[in-house]
Amino acid sequence: MSEPKSAPAEALLSLENISLSFGGLKAVSDVSFDIRKGEIRAIIGPNGAGKTSMLNCINGFYHPQQGRITFKGRTRKSMRPHEAARGGIARTFQNVALFKGMTTLDNIMTGRALRMKRGVLWQLLRAGPALREEIEHRRFCEEIIDFLEIEHIRKTPVGKLPYGLQKRVELGRALAMEPDLLLLDEPMAGMNLEEKQDMSRFILDVNRRDGTTIALIEHDMGVVMDISDRVVVLEYGRKIADGVPADVQGNQKVIDAYLGVPR
Repeated sequence: MSEPKSAPAEALLSLENISLSFGGLKAVSDVSFDIRKGEIRAIIGPNGAGKTSMLNCINGFYHPQQGRITFKGRTRKSMRPHEAARGGIARTFQNVALFKGMTTLDNIMTGRALRMKRGVLWQLLRAGPALREEIEHRRFCEEIIDFLEIEHIRKTPVGKLPYGLQKRVELGRALAMEPDLLLLDEPMAGMNLEEKQDMSRFILDVNRRDGTTIALIEHDMGVVMDISDRVVVLEYGRKIADGVPADVQGNQKVIDAYLGVPR
């Protein structure tokens, strides 16, 4: 189990009294918590607890009807996804969202789009300064490929890859954005034990090596307890617990709502 930080870091992102409804359905109801700089923050709960809806509020896919979100000192009620991306928030999805006909390298290169300074015309010509810029970005992406140990599939169309490798490519694309906050929606879903161990190692390395702040949704409680600094628990859109893994694991409300239910 990872050790808590010796002194609490300042909050990179704070959510205050967030509420989100779809018609008469309350997906999130008056939820508040923060994500500190440099930590791995887990969001857990039963299916339908509002976890993915919360991530969607953070990176602008959904706009909460109530509450405030403060990211890097800027308080807002809502933000568009491209604004979140420009601000330093990257995201992977519960269901893999890749360009299936493109290679692993080209998919990861799409994560560099916001970092490219040359216009579309220059990029199409692939000459002069645009070509030099592309070479620099490709070099950066190749380093990510080496880090994720997927050199052998760098030229393979991702649609031909097994699910576990597709999840790794999607992580690579998010890392290519050089995010301040990395949101991972069930990064271990559909993986076998060996693949989960690899993904856990990559997540820890990104956090410790680069200092990237990470918020993840995950159903594998062994993974959550091993790699998380703090855990927030949702049930039916409400927060029922928040704290370090050991405290959350022993919380009777969490045991009754989630951990004590066979899955």
